[in-house]
Amino acid sequence: MFSKAKTGKNVDAKDAPTARQDASSAAPSPLKRSSAPRASNVPSIISQDVVMRGNINSAGEIQFDGALEGDIKAGSLIIGDKASVKGEIVCEAVVVRGSVEGAIRAKSVSLASSARIQGDILHSSLSVETGAHFEGNCRHSDDPLSDSSANDFRRTRPSTAASAPSPRPVNTGGEDDAQKSPNGSGNTAPAFLSPGRSPLR
Repeated sequence: MFSKAKTGKNVDAKDAPTARQDASSAAPSPLKRSSAPRASNVPSIISQDVVMRGNINSAGEIQFDGALEGDIKAGSLIIGDKASVKGEIVCEAVVVRGSVEGAIRAKSVSLASSARIQGDILHSSLSVETGAHFEGNCRHSDDPLSDSSANDFRRTRPSTAASAPSPRPVNTGGEDDAQKSPNGSGNTAPAFLSPGRSPLR
């Protein structure tokens, strides 16, 4: 006899899940967007108190501030002011602010004013700030990351023995000099320049 009329509350309660499903399928939730991994944009940071032995391999960016005995291969590398690396560095781009003892092969090499390099550099692009210290050989290459370019560079670089200047002979003041001297005492070299104690040997 009596029929109940449907109220707006009942209709909303039944239709609400459908509305929620439509809204969730239309736009992704902000939580899903923020939790997506962005490994390519986040550098790996190795702090100043880390001391390592071994090799580091990474396809991404590394900020290295510690001490390493080993090689580094990375997409891009920043060596901090207090960092020290003893080994070979192979990267797309490298910025050196600290100390490196070893070869560097990279398409782009930047040496900051605080950089101390002892080794060879094979590069496509090189920038050096005033005050940077570099001891070694440097050569441009279109493809410095390839092994063939590295082998050619090692083969053609000058040896240190061939490029070192030979020391001049030291005149110790013989009889001829004594005859030429007006007072007859002769030109004698100081004891620290004698051939047996030469600082050049």
